[in-house]
Amino acid sequence: MKVQHAITLAIISCAAGAALVQSLHAQTKPHAYVIAETEVTDPASFGKYAQGTGVILPQAGGRFTVNGGRTFVINGTTPKRIAVIEWETFERAQAFYESEAYKKLTPDRDKGSNFRAFVVEGLPPK
Repeated sequence: MKVQHAITLAIISCAAGAALVQSLHAQTKPHAYVIAETEVTDPASFGKYAQGTGVILPQAGGRFTVNGGRTFVINGTTPKRIAVIEWETFERAQAFYESEAYKKLTPDRDKGSNFRAFVVEGLPPK
C-alpha cells in the first residue's frame, strides 16, 4: 500500500512540475510593440479608423502604452503623432493586423492620414 502512495505522489509531482515548467515557458516569451507614426490629413476619415480600432484592438489583446503626447527629438524631424501598442506576443500583433476586422478599417486610415507602423519584438523577460 505504501508503494502505491509513493507512486501516486511521484506521478502527481511530475504532472505539477510539467505544468509549472510550461507556465514559466509561456511567461518568458517576449512582448511585441507596434510603433506607429501618423500625420492626420483628413480628420473625419481618420476618426472612423481610430474609433473602429479603439473597439477591436483591446478585444484582440492590444493595449496602448503611448497615444500622442509630448515628444523630444533626438535626431531627425519631429513626428506628427506617435502611438505605441503593446501585445502579449509578436504572433498576436501580427494576427490582429492581418485580420479581416482590421483590414476593413484601413481604407479610412489610408484616406485620412500618412501612416507608418511596424511591429517590434521586445527582449525576453529576465
